[in-house]
Amino acid sequence: MRITLRFTLLSLLLCARTACAADGIAWQPWTNQVFAQAAREHKLVLLDLEAVWCHWCHVMDQQTYSDPAVIKLLREHYIAIKVDQDARPDLSNRYEDYGWPATIVYDSHGSEIVKRSGFIPPLQMRAMLQANVDDPTPGPSIQPQAQVSFDASALTPALHTRLEKDFLAQYDRKNGSWGFSQKFLDWDSVEYALVLAQAGDDTARHMARQTLTAQLALLDPAWGGVYQYSTDGDWQHPHFEKIMAMQANNLRIYALAAMQWHDPADLKAALAIRHYLRDFLTSPDGAFYTSQDADLVDGQHSADYFKLDDAARRKLGIPRVDTHIYARENGWAIAATATLYAATGDDAELQAALKAAHWILANRSLPGGGFRHDAKDAAGPYLGDTLAMARAFLQLYAVTADRQWLMHAQDSAHFIATHFAMKSGSGYATALNRHEKGYAPQPLRDENAALARFANLLFYYTGKPADQKMARTALRYLVAPAIAERFPAATVLLVDRELGREPVHLAVVGAKSDATARALFAIARSYPGAYKRVEWWDRSEGPLPNPDVPYPDFHKPAAFICTAQRCSSPLFSAQDLQKRLSAIETDNSR
Repeated sequence: MRITLRFTLLSLLLCARTACAADGIAWQPWTNQVFAQAAREHKLVLLDLEAVWCHWCHVMDQQTYSDPAVIKLLREHYIAIKVDQDARPDLSNRYEDYGWPATIVYDSHGSEIVKRSGFIPPLQMRAMLQANVDDPTPGPSIQPQAQVSFDASALTPALHTRLEKDFLAQYDRKNGSWGFSQKFLDWDSVEYALVLAQAGDDTARHMARQTLTAQLALLDPAWGGVYQYSTDGDWQHPHFEKIMAMQANNLRIYALAAMQWHDPADLKAALAIRHYLRDFLTSPDGAFYTSQDADLVDGQHSADYFKLDDAARRKLGIPRVDTHIYARENGWAIAATATLYAATGDDAELQAALKAAHWILANRSLPGGGFRHDAKDAAGPYLGDTLAMARAFLQLYAVTADRQWLMHAQDSAHFIATHFAMKSGSGYATALNRHEKGYAPQPLRDENAALARFANLLFYYTGKPADQKMARTALRYLVAPAIAERFPAATVLLVDRELGREPVHLAVVGAKSDATARALFAIARSYPGAYKRVEWWDRSEGPLPNPDVPYPDFHKPAAFICTAQRCSSPLFSAQDLQKRLSAIETDNSR
């Protein structure tokens, strides 16, 4: 009975969203034609940018967009657009600071009049809609875009010092994590703390450990996976949606922590997230789905539901899973799963990552190394899809030494350089389509940080100046003070640290059929940290892609550790390699 009621409610909601009721809102997709229609009909345009997993988006549908007065105002004076932000990364990135639902009103030229964040009750919505009709000029929520000067190629010492101070000041010493109102694992901040801790910073170690432990409160005890965040400045008020960005990045960070500290709690958390992905967000073909809803019944809080065990939940039903298969979300999940493989050596994790990668290659590829977002894209292509897959390919190469993955990473890098570079020479735009009404896609901070880190590490694997140039172009955007000083400070500090030094270089020389060589490579790939160059040279495959180190031939497998243009003596056993790497970790922590 309850499940039948749920399907009935969902059917009614679907009708409301698509205007199948005669008196509903005639929602349309985002197109330039909408603005032409608005001009002909002398109407404004309202965008409801929602997330299909979002509780308050459901409440907005049920209360605000079902209100007769709101419906009347929209039908008479507006063209209404509804967009799932996961399906349109360009729009999502454009308004990400507003949270979901985001409500934006435009004139018929595409100029913004109002930008509102979060749930808007019916009375407020009526007042806002009428006010726009009475005075269709930009309100106080519309601020002119700040002019940013991109005239530096690196962080100045003074700016670096400010960011380091911000990194500490942004930390909640009482409750853990960076930020004070919403609690979640900010992966850039935790990863930067891991890097500093590996170099011997005890304060950073405490911050990372406190946050990783506190974040365990947001792990679903029945199904695994992580809730998006907790409100009220503590870890006890979770929002229950499970989105891929949180799953993949939490998985990756806990796997990195497990490699660094060998704490069973970190590995347990990583495996809980991975099992959730396997059980709920993996398609029959092995690719990854996008998200799971926060609500069992749209618009109804599900705190009591998520207190239940697996069997009790399933009796009531399972919150909706968004079964779209996006290249970007798959890139995140593949890279994270491959990182877990590096930490555990469990071949099942590697096979899961490889299966998803092959599916995306077969079903989302564009000519020249790029990727579509979905099976068909309304716009795009988007930088995030090709970048996420490029990072996944490079991680697959690092854990397998299979050169096809490095080739795919290079192809994707070339596609990015060809299609997304800003004419200013500073950064890369979030989308290729530069003809949207009233808006030209701009660089996004998080994407350019990820791109700088990817391209810089790719350069050490390939030795190609074009890869280093890409990293420096992204950096030029990031080091502008107006960009660098945004929250969190760790995002740019990570980029600056990696681009300022060479990665630890771990190389195995020996046949891939040799058991000793395989054991050496397993130790090398599990070395802590993401910023490392791990290679396996089987001479039968020809020279390494970047043959910058002349390794001697001992006629038996050997491993080498190279740092700061110096290489160790050859290490012939897994035990000797592990001992030497442990000594390096100890020296770094002093």
